Amino acid sequence: MTTLADLLARVEAGDRLPTDPWLSLVPAPPGTPAVMAFPGHVVVATDLEPAWICAQLPDSDLSAPMNPPFLHACERKLGRRVNNLDGLYLAAPAPGRPPVELREVDDLDHPRVRRARRYRPDVRVFTTDGGVVVVGSGVAGRWEVAIEVDPSYRGRGLGRTLAAAARHLVPESRPLWAQIAPGNAASIRAFLAAGFRPVGAEALLVP
Repeated sequence: MTTLADLLARVEAGDRLPTDPWLSLVPAPPGTPAVMAFPGHVVVATDLEPAWICAQLPDSDLSAPMNPPFLHACERKLGRRVNNLDGLYLAAPAPGRPPVELREVDDLDHPRVRRARRYRPDVRVFTTDGGVVVVGSGVAGRWEVAIEVDPSYRGRGLGRTLAAAARHLVPESRPLWAQIAPGNAASIRAFLAAGFRPVGAEALLVP
């Protein structure tokens, strides 16, 4: 049986998912049902009945799975809520040392860190003057990054530097994913400048 991890591995390898069929229905990864959209292909990773899912979706309408009517129907059926609609960005691992001095810490009480630990195991936290980098194992075992720049340090390129640094921190030389809200233009610019490329979008269904 194809899993979400299998499909994400194909995206990590640079493969394009098929356009025929345009829809993949796969089991939910542990703890996090999800709907993901890639060029010409949509993945619904839940434990809902395939017949029910297909009945909610107009045939070949690539936009429908990411639109509010379908996502709200999934919320009601699963007793969960959509966390956010995020763009997905992906970067290859980078060799050598990060481009900024980082300190790994275990006990940082920071909103970005608390959020990461709610959703990801194996979280590692790094700090530098004015910023935080969080790397952890996320949805379907992919490696994910989040960064935060202190307000007084913004506008100096630190976000781009932290995003680039994260590419040096992933175990096993795995590619690195970033989930960014479409309206967060500053973060999008920082990750693009750090070598991340847009690959899709997602909605996670959380408790």
